[in-house]
Amino acid sequence: MNSRSGALPPPVASLAPGRTGAWRFTVAPLDVSVPRIRHVVRDLVRRQRAPLSGDRLQGALLILSELVTNAVRHAALLTSEIGVEVVLDAHGLRLSVEDGHPYRPRALEANPERQHTSGRGLLLVKAIALETGGDCGVEPTAAGGKVVWAALPFDAG
Repeated sequence: MNSRSGALPPPVASLAPGRTGAWRFTVAPLDVSVPRIRHVVRDLVRRQRAPLSGDRLQGALLILSELVTNAVRHAALLTSEIGVEVVLDAHGLRLSVEDGHPYRPRALEANPERQHTSGRGLLLVKAIALETGGDCGVEPTAAGGKVVWAALPFDAG
């Protein structure tokens, strides 16, 4: 998961057995989907009692909002549904957003080109993920679209 070392560092805090899992949602590529999925994911993470501080949870929700907003704005013509996956495991929280557009955002590359003015939201995603000791990236799908993801470790116990 982590492009710097190949894996996230060992967790300081962990999630109780039975509270781990993966949840997948689909939303329409509409602006109204952004706050709706943010609230669903916030409630899910709280219900699972993930060891995330309020600040870290807000950072995760900001990341989610940015990723879903990008899918709505840039992939709606090629995407009938946006996939959102939430994974809670012993390492932390991973948020993934899948759309049907083939473009891979450059802002998540190791050294994004500075002359581009777009992608600032993704630079924020990257900064939040890296600041917490997590990571982010983009992967192609078999259908020609992409999955943009961010992983955040749990807070120290």
